[in-house]
Amino acid sequence: MAEIKIEGLDKLEKQLKKNATLNKVRTVVRKCGADLQGTAQRKAPVGTPASTGIPGYVGGTLKRSIGLELSDSGMTAEVEPTAEYAPYVEYGTRYMKAKPYLKPALEEVEPKFKAKMKELVK
Repeated sequence: MAEIKIEGLDKLEKQLKKNATLNKVRTVVRKCGADLQGTAQRKAPVGTPASTGIPGYVGGTLKRSIGLELSDSGMTAEVEPTAEYAPYVEYGTRYMKAKPYLKPALEEVEPKFKAKMKELVK
């Protein structure tokens, strides 16, 4: 759903090998991934019985569906919702206005991630 492309990984990897252990990088990836997951969950819209028109409706499915998966030996963190309708909420449809939650969460967490990675290469 959301994708970040980082250029200059070769230079970063060389500098990291000099100044930081990969365990420190994994820690930053894990913590920032968890931060992104939590931020996306906080920003995800939650329906209410009044907004849906369904008596007894319990909202929060989208919020609960936002998961964190670590891969590449902890070097990659993926945060994404599993609710089938998640893209419609994020981007909207011709009948429904977009209610972005994932991109704003990424925009909030990304500078923190970059700053922490820069600290490792100093």
